Amino acid sequence: MAWTLSSSLDDFRDQAGGFLAAYPAQNTVLLTVVHRLVERGPDVFGPQPPVFGWWRPRTGGPVEGAFLQTPPFEPRLALMPTAAAASLAAELASAGAAVTQFGGVSGSTTAVRAFAAAWTAATGAGHTVRGEERLYRLVEPSGPPRPPAGRSRLAEPADRELAIRWYDEFLAEAGVLLPDVPQAVDDRIAAGGLHLWEDDGSPVALAGSSPVIAGMSRIGPVYTPVDRRGRGYASAVTAAASAHALALGAAEVLLYTDLANPTSNSIYQQIGYRAVEDCLSVDFAGQNT
Repeated sequence: MAWTLSSSLDDFRDQAGGFLAAYPAQNTVLLTVVHRLVERGPDVFGPQPPVFGWWRPRTGGPVEGAFLQTPPFEPRLALMPTAAAASLAAELASAGAAVTQFGGVSGSTTAVRAFAAAWTAATGAGHTVRGEERLYRLVEPSGPPRPPAGRSRLAEPADRELAIRWYDEFLAEAGVLLPDVPQAVDDRIAAGGLHLWEDDGSPVALAGSSPVIAGMSRIGPVYTPVDRRGRGYASAVTAAASAHALALGAAEVLLYTDLANPTSNSIYQQIGYRAVEDCLSVDFAGQNT
């Protein structure tokens, strides 16, 4: 079993691109990150170069696992067997500081647990769970059971400042880092992938949708300001964004929810989403490397 590590986006796409596209749901994060690197360049997430890797269980065999890291973010594991995740941890631990400067790892729960156990064994670092998510796939598209007043529309340049503010509020609430929020908002608006729900002529909720990549589009972020919650706006704008992705040709429409939030896990199922897999983010501390 062998991992290949590389700093070349072109090599990663050439070697692992087919594998990522073959499992678009489980590999949704890597597909969207690679898409953004292609569009915006290798420094879109930060000045340090990305690190890529792909795994073949036997020489000359097909790729059956992959990961990438875009510093300052942690490595993100694609679909892979637990043996590959453990092997990757050992490989990165022995590769030196150039690749081991990260504070955690994220991906499917089974892969992350295998990686974390092997990383702890190799480095002495303890690990703690930072967050648990569930990946959902749209299976039975439907509108919200209790549709709210209003309508959906695509965000326009005039909505930019509002969208930036809501992105910032969402990220602060979720505890997530996004390096350049204004650029992310501008890109979504320009691509027609930022959806607003309006009630009485004013925006009351927001949902993003990614471009269709390998037949997949992912919804997010979804945000309703605190004083507008509990009225069905999040369900409605998510349903609208999902329908938009389907209309653009997406065969898979996906979204993540925080497992600690029972409300979001319930409302998305009401509009036709069904669970695919659970995902985990862990933090490392006290490593000896």
